[in-house]
Amino acid sequence: MALSPARIRSLLDKISGLRVLVIGDVMLDHYVWGDATRISPEAPVPVVEIKRDTYTPGGAANVALNCSSLGAKPTIAGFMGEDEAGRRIRGILKASGVKPISTTGTGTTIIKTRVILQHQQLCRLDREGPPASYRMEAKAALKRLAAEIAEADALIFSDYAKGLLTDDLVAAITARARAKATFVALDPKPRNALRFRDLDLLTPNRREAAQLAGIELSSHEPFPAEEICQRIHQRYQVRNLVITLSEDGMLLSRDGHVLKQIPTAAREVFDVSGAGDTSIAGLVLALAAGADLETAAHFANAAAGVVVGKLGTATVTPAELIAYVARKP
Repeated sequence: MALSPARIRSLLDKISGLRVLVIGDVMLDHYVWGDATRISPEAPVPVVEIKRDTYTPGGAANVALNCSSLGAKPTIAGFMGEDEAGRRIRGILKASGVKPISTTGTGTTIIKTRVILQHQQLCRLDREGPPASYRMEAKAALKRLAAEIAEADALIFSDYAKGLLTDDLVAAITARARAKATFVALDPKPRNALRFRDLDLLTPNRREAAQLAGIELSSHEPFPAEEICQRIHQRYQVRNLVITLSEDGMLLSRDGHVLKQIPTAAREVFDVSGAGDTSIAGLVLALAAGADLETAAHFANAAAGVVVGKLGTATVTPAELIAYVARKP
């Protein structure tokens, strides 16, 4: 069931103005664009001639950016320090229609620097503090985010396992959101081992889903979809589960039962950076706007298809999405 441009427009109209609160690990994606035509005489490595630098909010902030670009009114809560990177993130977010709320912490703003040569990534350089330096007490989080939780139509936990999201914080905020029937979703990182329950949506990839289910995947055997979906539901009581399968599309499950698998919408793949952020933004916005799970998955699938056709962390606009689904594959 591919979505028509008219159905996309209808969904976008309902999404417009939805209030979304994103809570998670914020980082600055720094791209160094250059060229290399010679090898260093000091070591067998290329000498990079830098042409330009670009910056965009990444991690949980990219989820919020995607929500904004699709017409919603997002707020992002995450650690953005009083350093150059933190100030840069807040400035870009405000200019993009996203309200930033800096959480407490003692670390430096997380930066991921990617060196790109002729449209290919040479290396990535990460700067970040220990997880404890980004943690926030649950009581402090409830107090700081009380107004945003009360106003939100949907809430997204975006976990990059950097330290902000803890069991207590997720449980406390989920309970507060549940009290007003707010839609709650989580994009998980199993290595963070969060103990969560009673969510509306969970969006792991293939490997993360297996880890959450406690199953070791074998490259020689088919993906055990039924067993993984049943185990995740038994352990976490998640209503809707969408497992992203890269080039194999998305696997949809409700209450532990597999509904169907939809193929990928991507036609050209240049860079998968941030595609998961686009997927969860699209899924949550469509579901919060009243779409059924399959419709929401096709909406998110098409949005991610646009993004992977771009180089670097990116977002999708309504015009791009409508044009994308209007073109025949």
